[in-house]
Amino acid sequence: MKPFLLLATRAEDVAADGEYEAFCRYGGLVPQQLHRVRLEREAMPSVDLDDYAGIMVGGSPFNAADPEDTKSDVQRRVEKEIGALLDEVVERDFPFLGACYGVGTLGRHQGAVVDDTYAEPIGPVTVELTPDGAADPLLHGLPSRFEAYVGHKEAVRVLPPGAVLLATSSAAPVQMFRLKQNLYATQFHPELDLAGITERIDVYRTYGYFPPEDAGAVLERVRSRAVTEPMRVLRNFVQRYAR
Repeated sequence: MKPFLLLATRAEDVAADGEYEAFCRYGGLVPQQLHRVRLEREAMPSVDLDDYAGIMVGGSPFNAADPEDTKSDVQRRVEKEIGALLDEVVERDFPFLGACYGVGTLGRHQGAVVDDTYAEPIGPVTVELTPDGAADPLLHGLPSRFEAYVGHKEAVRVLPPGAVLLATSSAAPVQMFRLKQNLYATQFHPELDLAGITERIDVYRTYGYFPPEDAGAVLERVRSRAVTEPMRVLRNFVQRYAR
């Protein structure tokens, strides 16, 4: 089987390693089957898409919609490198799954409007499949409504041309979309379980997602509902494209 490629941008080792382990676990992959590039540390290597079964992009403290003059040199480099790779990925309709930050990267690359209109605090939300979502192979086996973890300062306000809306929620209308046949992005985190989000609350408590003194209340909120279904998206992606 060809490996998958995870493009990561989390500078904190605890969060970065937790994310990688979650993508492996819920994708049903062993480390040899999921190569990782930590773009916040190193430049994008030469990527031959023919060497991979698919590409995944994890979440990030970066906000794609921030004004260019407020972005760090690292963020600008990362976005330029991911954008260049997306040129080929989109042209070839190569299997791609972007989680959270992937909505901003794929969405903006293809002409979406991404801004802070539909930002959501950290916690569980109820995601609802559209009719197109219910028929999509990446959402096979998921109920029409399920709980998922979110936490983001930006979201898609207007879908890119040609995108198919697959999932929505009351506070953020675009929770998942597809472009062409094989390009996917989720606003919710398909890799996050309770242990994972608890870890991230601790890591990112000073990153502006919530007042640091409210960390206890945020933890209570994430524990208030069981999140068990979104991980199927990762397993479905791997099973569909493994080759």
